[in-house]
Amino acid sequence: MDSQTLPDEPSAAEPRGAVAIITNGRGELLLHLRDDITGIAWPGHWSLLGGGCDPGEDQAIAIVRELDEEAGLAVDDLEELFETKDTVGSGQIITFFAASWDGDEQALPLAEGVKLQFFAPEHLPVLTVPPFIRHGIHRYLAARPA
Repeated sequence: MDSQTLPDEPSAAEPRGAVAIITNGRGELLLHLRDDITGIAWPGHWSLLGGGCDPGEDQAIAIVRELDEEAGLAVDDLEELFETKDTVGSGQIITFFAASWDGDEQALPLAEGVKLQFFAPEHLPVLTVPPFIRHGIHRYLAARPA
């Protein structure tokens, strides 16, 4: 894993989370429209599926749990990518994962948020996306083989 995004080794006590960049065979990205309510990080923003780690929970376990809890989604090829920090929203150190899935996002049992939708990467500039998520997606796309 590349942790160059973080300046120092994070302490174990810092809050952590995990998100997944899910792509389909057309190269589209699965985004999650978050609820527009107060009290949550990034309300009303398009983001990636994921969330905070439970106390003592490893990020790889957390992302599998979050994908299942939020969308009933299970993927077989999760790959750990890098970490960054959400300095404006949750304050968590976020581990980014990547996987592929070619199902129908409309058929997923969404338990949190408003909507799931695949978007072509060229549509990202017009979407309201948290800056750290946008940066992570761009970093992922730049490193992906053409």
